[in-house]
Amino acid sequence: MANLGFVGLGVMGSQMVNRLLSKGHSVIGYNRTRAKADWLIKKGMKWADSPEALAASVDVIFSMVTNSTALQAIVEGPDGIIAGLTPGKIYVDISTVSPEYSRSVAEKVRAKGADMVDAPVSGSVITLQEGKLSVMVGGRKSTFDKIKPLLEHIGSKVTYVGDNGLALVLKIACNLSLAVQMLAFSEGVLLAEKSGIPREIAVDVLANSAIASPMIKYRGPFVLNLPEEAWFNVNMMQKDMLLALELGRKLDVAMPSTAVTNEFLTAARGMGLVEKDFAVVFDVLAHMSGVHR
Repeated sequence: MANLGFVGLGVMGSQMVNRLLSKGHSVIGYNRTRAKADWLIKKGMKWADSPEALAASVDVIFSMVTNSTALQAIVEGPDGIIAGLTPGKIYVDISTVSPEYSRSVAEKVRAKGADMVDAPVSGSVITLQEGKLSVMVGGRKSTFDKIKPLLEHIGSKVTYVGDNGLALVLKIACNLSLAVQMLAFSEGVLLAEKSGIPREIAVDVLANSAIASPMIKYRGPFVLNLPEEAWFNVNMMQKDMLLALELGRKLDVAMPSTAVTNEFLTAARGMGLVEKDFAVVFDVLAHMSGVHR
C-alpha cells in the first residue's frame, strides 16, 4: 500500500483515484471544486486544502488537469505542488500538455530534490474502469521502475518511452489519430446514409469491418446517440490537435489530415457544440451534407 496524492478529480482523474483506492492505497485528493470529490471522500479518500499541502503529505503525487495553463496553476506559486516537494518525492503528471512546458516543470521539480515523469494515458472512461488503459511514461528510467507497479493499477499496459516529454509527444500522436479516424468514419456513414442505407446498419457494418479500430468500436455508435456527458469534448480534443500542429511545424512534419480535422472542430465550436464529445464532428459534416441527426 502506498501513500498517494491526486490533484485534479475530473471524469478521468476521479476514476483513477477510485481504482487506486480499490487496490488498497491511501489517497489524498485535491480539486478546484470540492463537490466533485464528495463521492470519493465517502469511499475513503482524504482531502487536502491545497496542492502544496497534498504534496507535502504524500510520497507520490499524481495530477491530471486539462491543459498547460491549468497545470501551471497547480504546480507553481506558494500553494502549488512544487512548494510542497522535498527530496525523494515523485511527481507523476498524467495531463496532456505541451511537452516543452512539462520539461520545464520537471526541471523545477528536480531543483527541489524530487523527480517527475509525464505519464499520459490512452483510452476512455470505460477502458479505465476495466483497468485496460495504456500508459506512456517519459522521464528517468530509475523513477519509472519505482512507480510502474502503481501505474499498473491504473492501466494494463505501461510503457517506458524515453526522456521527459516524449510520452506526451506519443500521446498527442495518438489523439490526433482519434479525431482523424472519427472524421473519416463520419464520411463513410454519411455516404452510406445518403445512398439509402439506414444509419444504424451503416454503423454496425463499418464498426465490425476491417476499419474497426478499438476507438471506432466504442465511439462509432455516438453518431447514433451522443452521450449526455462528453467522454472527451471538442475543447479538449482541439487542444491536443493544436499541440500536434505546433509540433508538426517545429519538426517539419506535414500534417494535412490533422489540419483538416482541426477545422471541423473549429466549426463545431462555431455551432455551439464545444462541450459535446468530439464525435460531434459527425454532426458538423452531416449539416454540411444536408443530413440531420
